[in-house]
Amino acid sequence: MNHGAEKFLDILYPRKCPGCGEILRPQGRLICPDCEHTLRPLTACPDEEEGDAPALCMKCGAPLADEGEYCRMCTMHPHVFEQGRAIFIYNDRWKRSLERYKFYGHREFADFYAAAMVKWGGDALRRWNPDLIVPIPLHRQKERERGFNQARLIAEKTAARTGIPVSCDLLLKTRKTAAQKKLDYVHRRRNLKDAFSCSRRLSGERVLLIDDVYTTGSTMDAAASCLKSAGAGPVFFLTFCIALR
Repeated sequence: MNHGAEKFLDILYPRKCPGCGEILRPQGRLICPDCEHTLRPLTACPDEEEGDAPALCMKCGAPLADEGEYCRMCTMHPHVFEQGRAIFIYNDRWKRSLERYKFYGHREFADFYAAAMVKWGGDALRRWNPDLIVPIPLHRQKERERGFNQARLIAEKTAARTGIPVSCDLLLKTRKTAAQKKLDYVHRRRNLKDAFSCSRRLSGERVLLIDDVYTTGSTMDAAASCLKSAGAGPVFFLTFCIALR
């Protein structure tokens, strides 16, 4: 019945490609062939792509501009989380894709986002071996306005693909904050101070945080700090995109 309902909805509301926004043909695909051919994931092995894979920061996974193990941001600002990875650079294509996903009802894009994160973040997931997936939460007012939490949907689909348990009510956004994109690094951290809380105690579980975009790490650090205060063990993150700083 669920499969039949999905096919019926695909006829009424055709699924669109998360890369270009065109209607997917056939509807069973997650991304159109043209966009799939141009994908350049950061974590791809050299033999999967033309040329060499980019050198990535050992902490946040950002592409490195010069030799060394850590990007400038991670060198200047120590993080609370242990390590993280993103799949794509946050460019114009993925900016438009995520805007359609969050604000224009294209929640089907989460299927591709999760599939990409599991495929190209698989090595990191196996190395981290998380016990629990936790999405970055939205404040309840913002979630009501948007209609859903974009990170939660990606987390749930990532959990379904990996078999890792997901807890969507563990980490809570208890204080409404200003939009992070308008703030610099210092004000981002100040903006998120005491913004999260945990609904229960943990017992050393290894936690994987999920979000759509990583920028400076302020959100991940605030979430990781809250989780560790509640008894979590190592905290990692996986995001669909990373913004170049």
